[in-house]
Amino acid sequence: MPKRAGPGEPKRSARAKRPRNRPGETPDFLASRAPIVERLREEERVFLGSVRHPLQEERRVARITREFMRGVRALDGVGPAVTVFGSARFSPRHPWYRLAVEMGKRLAAAGYTVVTGGGPGIMEAANRGARLAGGCSIGLNIQLPHEQKPNPYVDRFVEFRYFFVRKVMLVKYSSAFVVMPGGFGTLDELFEVTTLIQTRKLHKFPVVLMGARFWRRLQSFVKDALIGEGAVPRSELDFAFVTDSPDEALRHIERAQNGPAAKRS
Repeated sequence: MPKRAGPGEPKRSARAKRPRNRPGETPDFLASRAPIVERLREEERVFLGSVRHPLQEERRVARITREFMRGVRALDGVGPAVTVFGSARFSPRHPWYRLAVEMGKRLAAAGYTVVTGGGPGIMEAANRGARLAGGCSIGLNIQLPHEQKPNPYVDRFVEFRYFFVRKVMLVKYSSAFVVMPGGFGTLDELFEVTTLIQTRKLHKFPVVLMGARFWRRLQSFVKDALIGEGAVPRSELDFAFVTDSPDEALRHIERAQNGPAAKRS
């Protein structure tokens, strides 16, 4: 699998190469498989909600392992990447959508592969911006009862059966994370990344919160409740860089990439 350049190693190329679609991974093909996807959703509900015979559980673990392997193979060679998280519910007319398009443009122009969850809303906007800038755009989708159609701006599209496998892949191949406004899923992704960094399971990669007004109340909650009650140390107050500017966000990511602690090994 690709590795990030460490101290003393050659710098990354100026632009990530756009990968070719793999057979059977086009959005039109995947969107037509609704009955199959419904069965897959039911399987995950069964996996998380019940305990079955050990042989059945072992078979399911084998399927999970195969899905991890499929994700690793599909994402081979993505180059330096930044994952963009955000809500699936914002339309192209929304200011957050337009901001995500600009963020995707800046990242792609700087040579980063833009990785999202592959769906609509903010995910579509970031992939769209990367496409407009001629960069590499990747979507890692999971089928849900709502918000499940893949967006048309991805160069490589990978669909996952298990939610937790997809979450690992969204983190594993990126060395920076841009978090746009979103709901429970976005907050889950944000706090998973920050927890991995806090527990040193992940290098201290840059985390950027785009949309200062949206995130102001979360910052207050961290300061007044979490730090105020002693649940986390005061040093965690700067867990993310907050901005409204795609240019500032990119500069923050680029500065962090120059530090040896921010390199993947």
